[in-house]
Amino acid sequence: MTRLAAFQRVVSQYSDIADFLLVYIEEAHPSDGWVSSDAPYQIPKHRCLEDRLRAAQLMLTEVPGSNVVVDNMDNSSNAAYGAYFERLYIVRDETVVYQGGRGPEGYRISELRNWLDIHS
Repeated sequence: MTRLAAFQRVVSQYSDIADFLLVYIEEAHPSDGWVSSDAPYQIPKHRCLEDRLRAAQLMLTEVPGSNVVVDNMDNSSNAAYGAYFERLYIVRDETVVYQGGRGPEGYRISELRNWLDIHS
């Protein structure tokens, strides 16, 4: 959630040329697991879809007006896109045209912005 402000700025800047979607996946640092000391929320490991939906609601409060969907409990979106913990993608005409690195180290909002600048 710490990178959502930068993501929200990109959404605002490029909303006229792109649709943006956040996919909430399993919690990276659950409060009953490997806890991050700088986590803004204490979210336990999701035991059911309702847990995940509640956690996604917290994320939605950080990025109001954004489109947020939730991965299923089988984590099929996470597995398909290798998103664990966070990752940026651009999909055009059902084809992945940009795949950012895996977060947190490979998550670079500046790369996404550069791609959008070049291809818009």
